[in-house]
Amino acid sequence: MQALLQGRGRSMPLPQQAQQLPVGQASPQQTRQSPGAQASPQKQHPPAGQPSPPRAGPGSAGQPSPGQPSPGHSSTQQLEGRFARMATEDRRPTVSNVGKDGKAVALSGNYIRIRCANPGVYQYHVDYRPMVDSKNMRFKMLNEHRDVIGQVKAFDGSILYLPIRLPDQETVVISKRITDGVDITLTIRLTRVVPPESCLMVYNIIFRRIMYILQMVQVGRYFYNPKTPSAVPQHKLEVWPGYITSVCENEGGLMLLADASHRVLRTQTVLELMQQIVQRNSSGFQDECVKKLVGTVVLTRYNNKTYRIDDIIWDKSPAHSFPCKNTGESITFQEYYKKAYNKNIQDDQQPLLLHRQKKKRTPQGMEQQCENICLIPELCYMTGLTDELRSDFRVMKDIATHTRVSPAQRKLTMGKFVNSVNSSPEASQELANWGLSFDNDTIDIEGRQVQEEKIIFRDGHVMAGPQADWGRDATRKTVITAVDLKNWIVLYTKRDSAAVQEYISMMLKCCPQMGIQCNNPTRYELRDDRTETYIKSLRDNINPTVQMVVIIFPTSRDDRYSAVKKLCCVECPVPSQVIIAKTIKDQKKLRSVTQKVGLQINVKLGGELWALSIPMSNLMVVGIDVYHDATRGKRSIAGFVSSTNKECTRWYSRVCFQLPGQELIDGLKICMTSAIRKYHEVNHTFPEKVVVFRDGVGDGQLSIVGGHEVEQLKQCFRQFGDNYNPTMTVVVVQKRINARIFLKTNRDLENPPPGTVVDHTITRREWYDFYLVSQHVRQGTVSPTHYIVVHDSSNMRPDHLQRLSYKMTHLYYNWPGTVRVPAPCQYAHKLAYLVGQNIHKEPSTELSDRLFFL
Repeated sequence: MQALLQGRGRSMPLPQQAQQLPVGQASPQQTRQSPGAQASPQKQHPPAGQPSPPRAGPGSAGQPSPGQPSPGHSSTQQLEGRFARMATEDRRPTVSNVGKDGKAVALSGNYIRIRCANPGVYQYHVDYRPMVDSKNMRFKMLNEHRDVIGQVKAFDGSILYLPIRLPDQETVVISKRITDGVDITLTIRLTRVVPPESCLMVYNIIFRRIMYILQMVQVGRYFYNPKTPSAVPQHKLEVWPGYITSVCENEGGLMLLADASHRVLRTQTVLELMQQIVQRNSSGFQDECVKKLVGTVVLTRYNNKTYRIDDIIWDKSPAHSFPCKNTGESITFQEYYKKAYNKNIQDDQQPLLLHRQKKKRTPQGMEQQCENICLIPELCYMTGLTDELRSDFRVMKDIATHTRVSPAQRKLTMGKFVNSVNSSPEASQELANWGLSFDNDTIDIEGRQVQEEKIIFRDGHVMAGPQADWGRDATRKTVITAVDLKNWIVLYTKRDSAAVQEYISMMLKCCPQMGIQCNNPTRYELRDDRTETYIKSLRDNINPTVQMVVIIFPTSRDDRYSAVKKLCCVECPVPSQVIIAKTIKDQKKLRSVTQKVGLQINVKLGGELWALSIPMSNLMVVGIDVYHDATRGKRSIAGFVSSTNKECTRWYSRVCFQLPGQELIDGLKICMTSAIRKYHEVNHTFPEKVVVFRDGVGDGQLSIVGGHEVEQLKQCFRQFGDNYNPTMTVVVVQKRINARIFLKTNRDLENPPPGTVVDHTITRREWYDFYLVSQHVRQGTVSPTHYIVVHDSSNMRPDHLQRLSYKMTHLYYNWPGTVRVPAPCQYAHKLAYLVGQNIHKEPSTELSDRLFFL
């Protein structure tokens, strides 16, 4: 069900609490006919934090309208008492788990406190008798009675939200249906008073309305200002600045999350792109156009709206005609765009683009058919970046000058948004209508910086440092566990033979310095770079004695990479390393590249590079992430990675496939059982503590993961005996969040240092959660990671869980520094991505005890 702000045509979901509930004793009804609408008196609000005064005048809650009976005193008291109890029941218990360890740091965040002068929002159910199916007609009929309900409302066709309380619990009004003249009785019944903390969806609708008032344009999920674009002409791009806003309830109260956002748009039209495709491939251009365009989002600048291209209509052009919706007369697309938007279409032979509107549901749950929209390629502009643009370093560097925003710039952006709202009389009035106001500055937070970690190598240890980066030490120190590279093969083409010789020589020189013994490989020079040639050579030369296969590709090609990985991970299981030739042709960078490849090969063979002190005994850490494979029937692949030793430096991995409609937990139970068996095989004991870091979970799935999934995972423990009942902590890891944390200094705002933890004020009121900054960034603003504990039977102290989470971010062996999420989550992501993107099959279990997917 969706609530709609009248006059804007934009919809948002209603709160879950929007249900019809019985309330108290019925009061007398108010009945009236619908003459012309009368203006409601202007609502005056007290200062923030004070109760609203009783309203006077028609439609007010404080005093009945002239000529209408007033509800009895006892009935009113019963009703007020019932609403007070409902408001109290609506508040969920606050969950607070605050740590104490670490150094206190003064922080700020991109949150602004919201004040609400009203007791909440009044929710009504509107019933139409006889029934009216058309939602538009429902809106029109309700709007005829603005003198009763007031000018301000949120309505979806059935549920009505008002900032004021009507004088009666049940109000009856009558409208006339214009199609047949039948009188329709509208019964507006008060169902509940929704307290401010439960009105988040309604408040978010209000801020959407404010964005339209400020003349912002919605592109995708967020709003942008088309009047102040930043041009990137050398790449035919432009960047629109915008805002992210979201009203949320945190431990510190009701807040507005506000942040800067940027949308990259192309100045290239769809027609220009199609013409480029025709020039490159005149024979099969239609198929390539469909491949490039269908599914993309385009912007029409004549109305600043975005549309998703669902199909291309090749047999129609702008010269074709269609019946006009209002008059029924036939009109061509050229005539329509000239008349409606004053746009002259130059190419009358171009095909049309088709956008299928989403089906809408009536309040009764029936689907309404929506008309398709035909678009003109010449008037549609591409949005977003293609894979080609993303892979171009120069393009991304030029865009970053506009999109990478420092903490100080972000605060200026938030201040600019607040000033825009306050300086706009219409926007300010929109807030005042609902009793809302917000502070002029962002909130202050006291955070903590946890202790710096010690990175342990075989020949000593180093501190992670203030930037949590030990790249130099990783290549100068000796690895903890080295797997000597005795029998390995290298495949390459003839044109890369000189570069390969330099690379092998450097491997023989660098590996011993890191504690890894390396023998000369067996080399195979291929006659060409066809995929079949690589596959045949691999099949001919892989045998049980081969430890590692290194394949040098002259160029990057996804199909060739996928074929090689499928062979090496499924058919002939052996660790493999693919290198693009140009990365080893630069003599200045050859040593650095070779050292990193040498470390990566050691990890793929089962080696360990560095470690940290993990004080917990019999601990198994698990990471889970999900990849959605759209090419194979929209199935999902879950990567599952678990630690097998005390130091959490060796890992066991599995994948499971989830078909549409199938529960993911079915496959995860098999993975968990296998992981416990592997842990017992290595340690000769079962884990006593299991900590699961679960990635790939949205806010709407938290209860499912914390309830159903946890119970299913617990069933795995029973397979190892009735007495085996380890403690389990399940933590959802969210990295795609809009929350930002800033360090307050004497001069300005800066990025907080790695190890910064915030576990209060901006955390969720109903969940045990915390934010952790684990990375150091040199440009832009660092993004914290949100950890939400959905289950905890270990009663682990918040400090211990926060330290463990931070330690895990140090153990990702593909980067000598901290990463944004715990290492097992990153490993699970890499595994799921490799399987979903390239292999499409379950890897051989022979490789499951090594990080072959790095």
